[in-house]
Amino acid sequence: MFGRFMPTEGKFFEIFNAHARCIVSASEELELLIDNLADAEVHKQNVQVAEKAADKLTHEAIDLLHKTFITPLDRDEIHKLISTMDDALDLMEDVATAISLYDVQAVTAEASQLAHICTASAKRVQAAVALLSDMKQAREILKACEDIDRLESDADRLLRSAISKLFREEDNVKTLIKLKAIYELLEAITDKCEDVANIIEGIVLENA
Repeated sequence: MFGRFMPTEGKFFEIFNAHARCIVSASEELELLIDNLADAEVHKQNVQVAEKAADKLTHEAIDLLHKTFITPLDRDEIHKLISTMDDALDLMEDVATAISLYDVQAVTAEASQLAHICTASAKRVQAAVALLSDMKQAREILKACEDIDRLESDADRLLRSAISKLFREEDNVKTLIKLKAIYELLEAITDKCEDVANIIEGIVLENA
């Protein structure tokens, strides 16, 4: 009887989709930043705008959890998914901020390639999240998750190669330290996207 007067489901999938759009927007701005350092400040601010919007969506989802009697997914899964998506965006802001704080004057082709992989991963996260409300799309969701796993592996291999090259060829110790940190933060974004994919895979396996 009490349950009749409690909100059911809420707009969780709408929030997930809006958050995923923020992830893609931030990753695209980060890629533009790395490929055009002359406009780094503009792109950094755009990344921060996306991160702040995503923060609000994360708080909205968690607040909705407390107000919703019947949720479309397990409560813990909802919390883990939105929080991990938010972690990915935080890392994007960390990269943009680091490039500014470290006064990075030039980046490498490897940094650009890692940023490109981050954007590709973000777009596959968006694709998986967009289908999450329809478990009839389980195969397509899992395919997007597999793509994210593959992209993370690509980033991991590229990171190892980039750091190896950096230690062989970069004589300026400060530059080496800066670029190594940037590489590792970029690769961490793909790790976090893989964490999102793993959560989504678990949701699909439990609900499909």
